[in-house]
Amino acid sequence: MRPEAAGSHFPKRVWSRRELWLRAGSGVGYLALASMLQRDALRAAPLGSPLASKAPHLPPRAKAVISIFCYGGVSHVDTFDPKPELARRQGEALTGKGEVIVAQGNPGALMASPWTFRKHGECGMEISELFPHVARHADKLALIRSMYAISNDHAPALFQMNTGFVLPGHPSMGSWITYGLGSENENLPAFVVFADWRGGPIGGAPNWGNGFMPAAYQGTLFRSEGDPIVDLRPGREVTPERQRRWLDLLARLNQEHLARNPEDADLASRIASYELAYRMQSSAPEAVDLAGEPAPVRAAYGLDQARTAYFGRQCLIARRLVERGVRFVQIYSGGGNFGESWDAHFELKENHELHAGETDQPIAALLEDLQQRGLLDSTLVIWHGEFGRLPISQQMDGRDHNPFGFSLWLAGGGVKGGVVVGGTDEFGYRAAEERTSVNDLHATILALLGLDHEKLTFFHNGRHMRLTDVSGKVVRKILA
Repeated sequence: MRPEAAGSHFPKRVWSRRELWLRAGSGVGYLALASMLQRDALRAAPLGSPLASKAPHLPPRAKAVISIFCYGGVSHVDTFDPKPELARRQGEALTGKGEVIVAQGNPGALMASPWTFRKHGECGMEISELFPHVARHADKLALIRSMYAISNDHAPALFQMNTGFVLPGHPSMGSWITYGLGSENENLPAFVVFADWRGGPIGGAPNWGNGFMPAAYQGTLFRSEGDPIVDLRPGREVTPERQRRWLDLLARLNQEHLARNPEDADLASRIASYELAYRMQSSAPEAVDLAGEPAPVRAAYGLDQARTAYFGRQCLIARRLVERGVRFVQIYSGGGNFGESWDAHFELKENHELHAGETDQPIAALLEDLQQRGLLDSTLVIWHGEFGRLPISQQMDGRDHNPFGFSLWLAGGGVKGGVVVGGTDEFGYRAAEERTSVNDLHATILALLGLDHEKLTFFHNGRHMRLTDVSGKVVRKILA
């Protein structure tokens, strides 16, 4: 410290370097003690960690989410929304609906589904033969047949489904949820994403990005085999002791800088991420290690079959992650373009039989496994895409994009099973009854987690931003 100016009423005092470090060291020690007290629930107030557990606005029905995102656009009229009128009027033009909007090429004729629908469960829910395993769980599903979105282009539609907005740069739903609730495991990311082996979705990382929020809330991309994160382990020459010394020094320097710049949220997030990365070196590999899972469980997920093994691993790891307190897990089915995803512009039958065949058994196993372990009541499972597909043909044997009406389902986490909400018109072109927007869906998901979508805000660019923007209403018909 500098000596006080002449004429001061305070005695002159100059700290030696040793005294300065002693006092600063005590401060660091108090921070560590407070962190341990908080972790052991001896303190209620968080100490700066952006992922500290937070109380919801309302009593929650769910505490974790598994989002199964069928990227590319699943055809609702071939999976969960039967339309007998398509068979009766096969080959006719789609009329009486105004201008038919297509993403590619000219509108074709009405095309019947190549798959049959049957009623399942006590509820009598009609589900396509494409999903025989999921159909066994019909009484667990809340099926919304009246979804609609804004864009018929993949990237904006993906952004809207994931972030509430068609433009990139906004926090994803997983980011909003971890921002609102924090994490229940300090050794694993709160928000984990699994991509398809064929590639990521169009738009890439902004689909699970933190947008204008601190970086701590972004999704962490996991691999389902080997080290879950690239470069998670240090080099062989770096001993645990050496790495710990580096991190301790870095933490001290960062804390000093943060004390001088307390409003630097990005720095606080980076400090937290360094420590999380260190702890994940042991926790993350254990979470994705399936060697200890019983053989019947592995077989139920389809790990012994080439077609289902990859997606089955991801579903099984998702269960293990929510079991360990991870807040939000997103699994992508389909990657790349066209046939590599659910984007069936041509060869609809081959496309959907491929992707449904890869995912049907693992999804059903996930629902059953969660239920048997007592986790389904607290875990919300969502099956969805970014939009549906048109009831007319494209290139003779495919279907074009359709954001005007499509289906998705939810299960567990306070959802009333065996319920069907809304419906599309007689052809499946537009949502007609109990129309449900993406904002409505997001409001409902947040409500199931005990979060009021109007109160969950983040101040940015002069306004309080929301996942649901300026609209959204809870779909109460699906609440248990």
